[in-house]
Amino acid sequence: MNVLVTGANGQLGNELRNAATGSRNRYVFTDVTTVPGIETVYLDITNLDAVRIICNSEEIDVIVNCAAYTNVDKAEDDSATALLINSTAAHNLAVVAAERDSTLIHISTDYVFHGDRTTPCREDWPTDPLGVYGSTKLLGEREIAKSGCKSIIFRTAWLYSPYGKNFVKTMKSLTAERDSLKVVFDQVGTPTYARDLALLIAKIIDEGMLDRTGIYHYSNEGAISWYDFAKAICELCGNTCDIRPCHTEDYPSKADRPRFSVLDKTKVKETFGISIPYWRDSLVHCIKRLES
Repeated sequence: MNVLVTGANGQLGNELRNAATGSRNRYVFTDVTTVPGIETVYLDITNLDAVRIICNSEEIDVIVNCAAYTNVDKAEDDSATALLINSTAAHNLAVVAAERDSTLIHISTDYVFHGDRTTPCREDWPTDPLGVYGSTKLLGEREIAKSGCKSIIFRTAWLYSPYGKNFVKTMKSLTAERDSLKVVFDQVGTPTYARDLALLIAKIIDEGMLDRTGIYHYSNEGAISWYDFAKAICELCGNTCDIRPCHTEDYPSKADRPRFSVLDKTKVKETFGISIPYWRDSLVHCIKRLES
């Protein structure tokens, strides 16, 4: 099969590039940015004609959309761009997937939920985003549904990896530089090591499980606050920074965030016959890669 990957130079895209090494399928990695030494085809997914041309010319069977506007606070002031990348682009990919009878694998977010419950979020729960980021990602999901294309949507959360900007790399740096730090303790979720999700996507493609369409939740196992996450990163990096818990209100931001967005992974585990790594085990793996 021919597989098109968008956002290939981002966190998940890079991990999928690694996961696809040695695959019998042919991958075409695309992005609007370039990275020296990494082969990437230029593709603007906000341009429907451009998406159609490359998918037809490369005879694409599967589209994996790793591209997204993920700056939660900036989205509040830049809603037009967030809408273009998170919704319009999803529409374009879905339309072309439907035309070609291809399958679209799309990445969404826990931010489609309000976060006002205290039990893990299931796929069939009502959605109620708090901000522009979550709202535009939800619109992207709805555009895919309206297209009628075959799709697998993964809602994920707190993504990190050795690539790009993310909480793990920021905390690794800050806890090495500072004597003390405050991190919110009243926002609870579960981190997702991008490598783990990329391996699942590659498995689904390689093992012919593309017919198992629907919306799925995927993050690592467990439930922690950002404070707990920061403490673990500091400890595993061998840093001695004094990390203190604080309330969300102590650090006001442009966008509201879900207070509890732990994802229930029962459906994805049963459907694809997988086990999901515990968050701390995956964090150990990522930090070892960063330090090597």
